[in-house]
Amino acid sequence: MSDDLAETLGLDAAGDAGGDAGGDAGGRRERRGRSGGGGRDARRAARGRPSTLYTPFITRNVGTFDVLSQEGLEIIEANAETILEEIGIEFRDDSESLDMWRAAGADVDGERVHIPRGLARELIKTAPASFTQHARNPERSVEIGGGNTVFAPVYGPPFVSDIDGGRRYATIEDFQNFVKLAYSHQGMHHSGGTVCEPVDLPVNKRHFDMVYAHIKYSDKPFMGSVTHPERALDTLEMSRIVFGSEFLETNTVLVSLINANSPMTWDATMLGALKNYARANQAVITTPFILAGAMSPVTVAGTLAQTLAEAMAGMAFAQLCRPGAPVIFGSFASSISMQSGAPTFGTPEPALVLYGCAQLARRLNVPFRSGGSLCGAKVPDAQAAFESANTLLPTVLGGVNFVLHAAGWLEGGLVSSYEKFMMDADQCAMMRTMLEGVDLTENGQAMDAIREVGPGAHFLGCSHTQANFEKAFYRSSIADNSTYEQWESEGSRDTYQRSAALVKKTLAEYEAPVLDPAIDEALIDFMAKKKASFPDSNV
Repeated sequence: MSDDLAETLGLDAAGDAGGDAGGDAGGRRERRGRSGGGGRDARRAARGRPSTLYTPFITRNVGTFDVLSQEGLEIIEANAETILEEIGIEFRDDSESLDMWRAAGADVDGERVHIPRGLARELIKTAPASFTQHARNPERSVEIGGGNTVFAPVYGPPFVSDIDGGRRYATIEDFQNFVKLAYSHQGMHHSGGTVCEPVDLPVNKRHFDMVYAHIKYSDKPFMGSVTHPERALDTLEMSRIVFGSEFLETNTVLVSLINANSPMTWDATMLGALKNYARANQAVITTPFILAGAMSPVTVAGTLAQTLAEAMAGMAFAQLCRPGAPVIFGSFASSISMQSGAPTFGTPEPALVLYGCAQLARRLNVPFRSGGSLCGAKVPDAQAAFESANTLLPTVLGGVNFVLHAAGWLEGGLVSSYEKFMMDADQCAMMRTMLEGVDLTENGQAMDAIREVGPGAHFLGCSHTQANFEKAFYRSSIADNSTYEQWESEGSRDTYQRSAALVKKTLAEYEAPVLDPAIDEALIDFMAKKKASFPDSNV
């Protein structure tokens, strides 16, 4: 057995354990204490780092978990078409959208649009099945759709929390920090959008600083502002400065979140942003935002039909704006406590909605967004862990393509948590290994190892283990798998404390990606002129 492997396992080179568990742990600590910090200690430190190398997105090699039969899918689809045709979808305070629907053949009654059976589905056929979202660093570009999964951070919380400062309103410094964390972590493929709401800046101007932070402090793909149609145009202009106007016309560099005002309503703010992005060939995620029991029926089948109808109306409208514009079928569906009305997370019914919507999206041949690491817990505790796991596993098993809220979500989406961000991102990195599936190469089959070891021996010292042990299993950057004595000697830190230390270490070691000084100067000049052109406002 090699010295490196023996050291990793706490064995001598012959493969024997030294004494009982407690004595052996103490002996290993003593040997480490005599080390000068180089050589073997350096190799151990390297082995302690996460084992998964960064890839810009995950391509799955395993199948999806489906919950609906062919008959079940057809029932949901028929019910969605009935909703579109008989009940209709409201397009509020946007006369242009009503005119566009009327011209497309819909029956428009006031602001209620009745879409004939099959029309929305036919319009959606012009949307791409998958598309590339280009990052300013081409090596970070992501492919959204098909068998691919892209993890993006939490979106939208007005509060942040950390182990030292507790729960507080978010600032632009917090926003920049979360962008840096997402850039630095291998588990995050995307910089996201409103990773927290910087309430120290005016509402009508903060989008400039938010978009700039994504460009300045990361070179991963990012999302655009949607809180006002004009802010979408500002995002597009800043993107043209970075990528060039001609490139933007034929390539997608932005993905933006367009939420329905469920039930069965699209409002002027979201429609205005959708039109600006779709007409510029930039992707939109048309997402019914549903708390079942309040904004949809209490049943899974009813929520599925309503979600499909709302999402189809949004995606079809994007195609009316520009045929071929990239769209993502979005679904955010959670449940509520029927006793208090509070949102609940990590429960079975939303998981079933996710699985069903994923199947419906594949039948429409469009990318799908849902899931994440959702929880209602107030701190990163056991509730946060099991509720997040109960959301993340259906997310990856169901075949979600774009995963918003993959890291940092706390307190039902009110808080971006620094520590939970690191916990969640670690789990996301782990999901890559699972989605890669079973290695059936000659090395993966390991028949040479089985022949070499034979009955009754162990595999620790065989050639195959020696060649593979450093990358054999996923190694968490958060979990502690040491002996009790070693854990105690190192401060008895729990997951919350270890994550807090990792946050501080990551931010302290952060190095910004290179940004062309001319582009940086042009962005700063654009923002300064735009901000000076109108007064501050918090609406």
